[in-house]
Amino acid sequence: MTPSVAAASSLAEELIQKIEQKTAVIGVVGLGYVGLPLAVEKAKAGYNVIGFDVQSSKVDMVNEGINYIGDVVDDDLREIVQQQKLRATSDYSFINEVDAIAICVPTPLDTYQQPDTSYVESSAREVAKYLHPGMLVVLESTTYPGTTEELLKPILEESGLACGKDFFLAYSPERVDPGNKHYNTKNTPKVVGGVTPNCTKVAASMYRAVLEGDVHEVSSPAVAELEKIYENTFRHINIALANEMAILCNKMGIDVWEMIDAAKTKPYGFMAFYPGPGLGGHCIPIDPFYLTWKAREYNYHTRLIELAGEINNSMPEFVAERAANLLNKEGKPLKGSTVYLLGVAYKKDINDIRESPVLNIIDILEEKGANIVYSDPHIPSFKRRGKEYRTMELTQESLQKSDLVMVTTDHTAFDYSLISRFAPAVLDTRNALKTEAKPKLYEIL
Repeated sequence: MTPSVAAASSLAEELIQKIEQKTAVIGVVGLGYVGLPLAVEKAKAGYNVIGFDVQSSKVDMVNEGINYIGDVVDDDLREIVQQQKLRATSDYSFINEVDAIAICVPTPLDTYQQPDTSYVESSAREVAKYLHPGMLVVLESTTYPGTTEELLKPILEESGLACGKDFFLAYSPERVDPGNKHYNTKNTPKVVGGVTPNCTKVAASMYRAVLEGDVHEVSSPAVAELEKIYENTFRHINIALANEMAILCNKMGIDVWEMIDAAKTKPYGFMAFYPGPGLGGHCIPIDPFYLTWKAREYNYHTRLIELAGEINNSMPEFVAERAANLLNKEGKPLKGSTVYLLGVAYKKDINDIRESPVLNIIDILEEKGANIVYSDPHIPSFKRRGKEYRTMELTQESLQKSDLVMVTTDHTAFDYSLISRFAPAVLDTRNALKTEAKPKLYEIL
């Protein structure tokens, strides 16, 4: 073993010992949907945790023990803040105090459907200012293969420290499913890929000390980066297939939901995916396009992924067309009709409207002259194109005042019996009324 390798191994063992003894101080950059739950779990595991965020409002709320993320338990946050196990700051100089840090910042697409890595870059530059020997840096933000080694590593090495020798660098993709009642940050298996074997070893030890889920080690950050995109691309493509089947089934007069439920009785070789009004959230509509962008570097065109994107992106227009057709059966034009949307969140029982297809449906319907009102117990208000919308209480009166009710998000809190009894016409994009008596004018997606 060369002196440099021996020194790196010694630093790795020292940090692993700190992790095992819970004397390591852990930092989390980005206190959003991924970062805050991770910071909370690390603090609950017994570590002193410092959260970093550029938004002072988030910093203040965390330090006051006020929760703003659905997957975090209010009492858990309040307790660890009171115990001084978690504190938040916008001052990145406190990175001097941490032994390991996870970067959990957004990686959106720009207007040209290309990855915007500016948040990752700015975070890496802040970390690089205070990087010190023996420190671990883990990127958790979903991104294209190569980001950790081609983008992050050079920025961090501007500090004068060498990756794998003086500090450790790894990639471990976040796996967050908002609203999932069974799997959360603590019990979801983790994938970890380090730049060197020691990098992997140190990062894996940190996650094993914090989480209950299995930690699966891979040979490089690129493998871990690609597997995360593959997970979401798999869902993206299969949802596109379900959406295309919904369009075809509508033309054929077949209940697409009944057909899929019949198909899933096969105990092997089939996994059920269901149609909907379009894709939402910060992952599935966006992540596959990181891969299409990266593929161009290798002169390869990801045709299946892009075609799936076209199908999924077309669903809000298809839903609007179905709404117009259903109103036509009542002898009403879409223009001037009141369309009552039930749910604007992109997913059941969450308060997140990022990339929600319902927003696009609103745009299309309003451009065609419809009057839009909505109810969503998780989204009291939102702004779209300079206009503010506020939720209404779901009542017999609000249903009867509308011309068409559209179930766009199947929240548990909705009274579907009330909807089935008093809605004049229903377009159900989620098959939410499947067990209810159907209104006279009722159609599923």
